[in-house]
Parts: sequence; structure tokens; C-alpha cells
Amino acid sequence: MRKISLLIVALFTLTASFATTKPASAPLKASAILLPVGNTGKTISLLDLSEISVKEFQKISGKKMSFGDRMGFKLAQRNLRNSINNDGTVNNKKLTKFVKKADGTSGFHIGGFALGFLIGLIGVLIAYLINDDKKKNRVKWAWLGLLAWLVIFLVIVVI
Repeated sequence: MRKISLLIVALFTLTASFATTKPASAPLKASAILLPVGNTGKTISLLDLSEISVKEFQKISGKKMSFGDRMGFKLAQRNLRNSINNDGTVNNKKLTKFVKKADGTSGFHIGGFALGFLIGLIGVLIAYLINDDKKKNRVKWAWLGLLAWLVIFLVIVVI
């Protein structure tokens, strides 16, 4: 019983030590968010998409739009224009959340988790050494992978 209570206290201490506050991030620029258009591999920014005409969009996408599609496109364009401030920043929280999730800098990072879980502390150090846009997320998941390995190890040792 003493070992189980010690394990529970250790787990609560470890999970509490990972609590952090999230710094305020800079607002996203609509001109920096690129979306793929059609099957041609071309991309267009949100700002350009909110201002483009139907004919220009058909030319870029390579597909002719029906009447209903054109009306839906115009409605979506109006909603998109309302989601972009005059300074070019996005003010729609759902859109901002979707874009941040899609860029790979948040959410589960299997490489980071594998580094921490399979290699341990050396894997966490490797995660710190790799410099790219996903470094912060990789390091976080490397630590969580190491923590998962420690929890499994402690459970096996206690039982």
C-alpha cells in the first residue's frame, strides 16, 4: 500500500511540474495563410481568396462552377472578408485554430514521442538539437514520451 501511495504522489508531482502558461501568440496574417486550389498544385492566400472574382477563381482552379457553386463561393467570400481585419490579420478563432493545427506545430508529434519513449533522456536531447518549425512540439512530446516510459517502468517495478 505504501508503494502505491508513493507512486501516486510521484505521478501527481511529475504532472504538476509540466504545467505552463501559454504565451500570447502573434495574430495570423491572412496573406501568409496559403490554401491549395484545384488539382494543379497552385496555392492562394486567404486575403487573395477573399478578393478574387469568380472568373479568376475558375481560371486558377481549372473548373467551371455552376450557378449554385458561384453563389456559395460569393457567400463564403463575404464570410471570409468579415473574418479578416483591415490590417490583414485573421479575427476568426475557429479559422485561427484550424490553421495552427494544420501547420504541425501543435498536436501529437509521433517522432518526438518515439524519441522520448524509445531512447529516453538522450532522445529528449536529440529533440532539442533538431531545429525547425516543429521543434517546440517535438520537444514537448519527447518529454511526454519519456514520462510515459517512466510511468510504465514504475508500474512494472511496483507490481
